[in-house]
Amino acid sequence: MNKNTIFVTGAKGQLGRTLEYYWEDSELARSSELFLYDIDRLDLAQGDVVEQELNRCKPRTILNMAAYTSVDHAEADKQTAFSINASAVDNLADWASRNDCFLVHISTDFVFDGSKRAPYLPEDHASPLNVYGASKFAGETALQSRLHDQYVIIRTSWLYSEYGKNFVKTMLHLMKEKDELGVVSDQIGSPTSTHSLISLLLTILSERTDRGIYHWTDGASISWYEFALAIQREAVELGLLGKEISIKPLTTEEYPVPALRPAYSVLDRNKTLNAFEVKATDWQQELRLVIKRIADGA
Repeated sequence: MNKNTIFVTGAKGQLGRTLEYYWEDSELARSSELFLYDIDRLDLAQGDVVEQELNRCKPRTILNMAAYTSVDHAEADKQTAFSINASAVDNLADWASRNDCFLVHISTDFVFDGSKRAPYLPEDHASPLNVYGASKFAGETALQSRLHDQYVIIRTSWLYSEYGKNFVKTMLHLMKEKDELGVVSDQIGSPTSTHSLISLLLTILSERTDRGIYHWTDGASISWYEFALAIQREAVELGLLGKEISIKPLTTEEYPVPALRPAYSVLDRNKTLNAFEVKATDWQQELRLVIKRIADGA
């Protein structure tokens, strides 16, 4: 096969669907072919089946966007979380190492414990607080042990889009249904639109040059509460919501969940901006674009 084949996992998730949206108009589409997989077509926990499919496709690149992302459920389902987020990544990296294949892997801000009070650098020490974060970090570690210079790991945070389930869509639904909401105000991070992340990934897939761990977000340093206020403001301005409701700040203690979250998980994206010469995105502009897409679709 003459074309560069790209083996994509997590194709039906919000990142995968965003990739499909942009693919045909991308320069990469002229020289490459996507092989799209989700769990209904390929269960990454079945290592032998994955190996067979990789041998059949013989990709030059693997883009791993599949993940077990239910942070709270992972606390009681550790085996499944590690199977998808660590063991499956190890299997993909093992095949890539034996077949001269480049691997791009998506990871998370939850590999950090939140004790820092300045944006986390890719080189900062990882110390996850919960099972989800631990499983993702185990996947990173396995990948790096298999592939010395044929990989890129992109850590990102608070992903959202018009697709699938995410915080923005949940908030919009609750804002239509309720007269009052409480949102955690003492966890600080940075929202990331799948549109900006896919733009970066298309650049990385095209260049295949810089290796290592990178961070990508849309540049904010805000709480979930502040994010919710911004979502409501944009939705009202764009006519998706008819009115504003009361949104109250909550502490983490007032909103108990099974998994501990880092109190601060802002990621420093400067290394990524410099390495790939991509433009810095603005989180408010990215949010407005996604809410407009949701409004247009509604």
